Amino acid sequence: MDSEKKEELTVETEVVETADTVENTEVVEETVEVSAEEKPARGQRKGRGRKQRIENSEEKVQSEWTERVVQISRVTKVVKGGKKLSFRAIVIVGNQKGQVGVGCAKASEVIIAIQKAIADGRKNLITVPIFKTTIPHPITGRSGAGAVMLRPASEGTGIIAGGAVRSVLELAGIGNILSKSLGSKSPLNAANATMDALKKLTPFNDVAKRRGLTMAEFLN
Repeated sequence: MDSEKKEELTVETEVVETADTVENTEVVEETVEVSAEEKPARGQRKGRGRKQRIENSEEKVQSEWTERVVQISRVTKVVKGGKKLSFRAIVIVGNQKGQVGVGCAKASEVIIAIQKAIADGRKNLITVPIFKTTIPHPITGRSGAGAVMLRPASEGTGIIAGGAVRSVLELAGIGNILSKSLGSKSPLNAANATMDALKKLTPFNDVAKRRGLTMAEFLN
């Protein structure tokens, strides 16, 4: 009986830790997975587990995608029995080579919300036309009550932006750009407005084809 009481107490402390911090949830999930697995038998099973761990670590190293958490907020939903607490995560996903996406998801735990937001961001990837580490032309994007103005910049300027706008531009692979966030200060509106502006960009190749010119003639 004493051992059962101790196990119940440990489970309650784990649930409290998961609601507090992301790091504690990661540790708790690892311990649960280890305890759920059956004890490996002697012989070949130990070797298989080690090989799988090595392959998983190699996949993580080789992944070119970068995820950046912009905001984690607590949200409540009023239901018949009272209020339901959950977490909303906003994540930017990009490979710094012209592809970027914004994901937003809710879940009862922080780790699950972040994982769902990463999956949502990878579903909504866009390709950004980059010309010499900057954008081809000035553009303004809107989302809700927020707006973001983007302007090309010369070499050495860097990314003049902040908050969610900076995260989107960095993970898209843009090195020099000027930006100004207008209207709403919400990180989600700012990220979506930036994505809207990047979607509207037109590459120089398309404009040159429409005018019947080569790239050299068009740039000169």
